[in-house]
Amino acid sequence: MPLTKVSAGVIAANAVVDSFGTQSITGDKIGLGAITGNTLASNIINANNIVNASITGAKLAANTVSGDVIGQNAINANNVVSGIFAAIDTAQTFTKGQRGEITALTDGATITPDFADSNNFSVTLGGNRTLANPSNVVAGQSGSFFITQDGTGSRTLAYGSNYDFAGGTAPTLSTAASAVDRIDYVVRTATSIHCVFTANYS
Repeated sequence: MPLTKVSAGVIAANAVVDSFGTQSITGDKIGLGAITGNTLASNIINANNIVNASITGAKLAANTVSGDVIGQNAINANNVVSGIFAAIDTAQTFTKGQRGEITALTDGATITPDFADSNNFSVTLGGNRTLANPSNVVAGQSGSFFITQDGTGSRTLAYGSNYDFAGGTAPTLSTAASAVDRIDYVVRTATSIHCVFTANYS
């Protein structure tokens, strides 16, 4: 005969329970470490249980799931996994736009980007500057620098030794006040950043 309600009491270790009725566990929750040893059987929690708003208010406590991890496909398409989390080691197609923020660099005599912060950067030059070799450089990263002249204009930009331009010649920035230039880059190695310069965007 199935149990219909557990309220103030607890389920003793090794107890055998056939089933629980709807809303049979209320108020108190299953305590940390209450389920040990054997795991929940495959498919014991299905799409109509967890997914359909059956857990509200309180959430799973920190460290509730420890040791073994949830196996591949343990949560199926009707629950969580399918179509929600992207994997970093799997070829995949995104069906919505993906974006990388543009991180503003701090203007100064020497400007040092941190490639761990972003892929895309912007800076407004308030004087003649040097774009130093970035930190946290990893081969394969790519992005852009958006370089703006301040209201005075005619600011120059020198480059660290790791920035490589076609023909070995660094570009000259646009000189007009508020002019915007762009440098697109791809990191070839930790000490070689291939760059393409485009001048004077409106």
